[in-house]
Amino acid sequence: MKKRTIINLFEESVAKYSNKTLLLEKLENEFIPTTYSTSKVIAEQIGAGLCSIGFKKGNHASIISEGRNYWILGELGVFYAGGINVPVSIKIEESSDLLFRLNHAQVDTILVSSRQLLKIRKIKGELKFLKQIIVFDKMDSYENDEIFIEELIEKGREYLKENRATFSKIADSLTNEDYATITYTSGTTADPKGVILTHRNYTANVEQALTCVSIPPDWRMLIILPLDHCFAHVVGFYIMIATGSVVATVQVGKTGLDTLKNIPINIKEIKPNILLSVPALAKSFRKSIENSVKSKGKSVQSLFNMALKVSYSYNKEGWNRGSGFSFILYPIVKLANKLIFSKVKGEMGGHLSFFVGGGALLDIEMQKFYYALGIPMFQGYGLSEATPVISTNTPKKHKLGSSGILVSPMELKIIDSQGREMEPGVSGEIIIKGENVMAGYWKNEQATSETIVDGWLHTGDLGYLDKDGFLYVKGRYKSLLISSDGEKFSPEGIEEAISGNSSLIQQIMLYNNQSPYTIAIIVADKSKYKSKELVGAIQAELSRYKSGGDLAGLFPERWLPSTFIIAQEPFTEQNRMINSTMKMVRSKVEEAYSNQIKYAYTPEGKNIYNKLNLEE
Repeated sequence: MKKRTIINLFEESVAKYSNKTLLLEKLENEFIPTTYSTSKVIAEQIGAGLCSIGFKKGNHASIISEGRNYWILGELGVFYAGGINVPVSIKIEESSDLLFRLNHAQVDTILVSSRQLLKIRKIKGELKFLKQIIVFDKMDSYENDEIFIEELIEKGREYLKENRATFSKIADSLTNEDYATITYTSGTTADPKGVILTHRNYTANVEQALTCVSIPPDWRMLIILPLDHCFAHVVGFYIMIATGSVVATVQVGKTGLDTLKNIPINIKEIKPNILLSVPALAKSFRKSIENSVKSKGKSVQSLFNMALKVSYSYNKEGWNRGSGFSFILYPIVKLANKLIFSKVKGEMGGHLSFFVGGGALLDIEMQKFYYALGIPMFQGYGLSEATPVISTNTPKKHKLGSSGILVSPMELKIIDSQGREMEPGVSGEIIIKGENVMAGYWKNEQATSETIVDGWLHTGDLGYLDKDGFLYVKGRYKSLLISSDGEKFSPEGIEEAISGNSSLIQQIMLYNNQSPYTIAIIVADKSKYKSKELVGAIQAELSRYKSGGDLAGLFPERWLPSTFIIAQEPFTEQNRMINSTMKMVRSKVEEAYSNQIKYAYTPEGKNIYNKLNLEE
């Protein structure tokens, strides 16, 4: 097998695209370009600087920062020094969560932004392995074990003058099997586990993904997702590096909210060709687009909605657009694109070809919305343990509602609980085998042996393959709704549809654990209604999916909620009902609302106008 580490992949592109721009970062008023060759020089200097202060091959570093050049160059620097990166989400606020990851992964070096440094200073005394902290920003003063990155880079320059040959041998000595990162899962069902990904896991997944999608060398990616996740790693920057493309990061604001506000501004400045998305982001963009249309008056809004309906009828599921009698709608669709949708596309920079969607299920209606606008959100599927890409829809091959075609080379099976392979169209657990399968969980042999069996990664996800080889992911095995007669159904698709198609219902979790009927815990926008009106309005939204409703037939009625609980507060990262990748932690929601769930299964509680809902 050919040796191809992340450093190999990077240096291949530096040789090919030396003077082309790799990185764009907004400092003060403009985006500053950094070429491939300059990126290599800085990454090597960071790596050499680490070596100069005692960092050794096999040591563990952790990057905790907002997206920026130093994040990407810092990781490459760690690899040049032979180290392993333990990327940590900036969203982790709880000291206990941060302590667990950094101590469990035996992190001795932290690369951190000034904004995240305060968290580290609070827990520094409890970090058992910590030796040094490299700070990405200029500060008035640093504590004893802290060093400004520019000072580290200067140390690296000096170190390379005397030790260039020795330093180069470190990267040369890396093998495919050497660990590159330990990425902690977000813990929707249990404590976080450290997913060990090797250099070859990453380069193999880049190669696999590029069998599905081609990225021209002049394309620009604006990464709006956190860089710590392997979705951002593989699709956000390593694929872009491999294809000689440009990677821009969102301008960091003074607060997290300021950074979010910079996204639409930066999109117009960078004019990206491709963006990464997750369902939460898709909803946010859609609301922004709809509000913008609404602000232009009722006639524009009516025209926009009519154009959407016609486009939906023409496009169908994408692959079959214009089929049957719908071909007669083509002139209207073309006109709508020119007069209406092109203006929306202009708000997204004007050059956006498509989004790559991951992270969780994306409601098909949401997919149809973006497809109509001419900026498709092509759903993919993967998980950290698979580095992460397993399948994706592509411009040339797609079915809206599916998770796309499989990357290659990789084997995938759908099996039942006895391990028997299922026929096309029949749901079961998704298992995969390939070079993108993780090396295991860090210091957790039991979880590793339960998850990887005879080389097959058991994803814990429910899905099926259709006759054309498209994968349909239905949700998590562990979150299945189980009725009193034992029938099972995955709730994620229903939840995504209900919250995605409603401005009133902001979050929803369905619950049925061998119960006579399904219930829902709902976070609603309470600002528009009084108590009884709010309950009635929520019921009206849910009734859209039942017989006679405009969205009837999307889901079996038995799995739609017979009653609901109005939540006391939103599901957030602070109350641990949402994890750092914006996925709902079902067990935490169930725990918080256990009394209300019991009450909902009483005759009084089944009445939606019960005392708890009216009080709430």
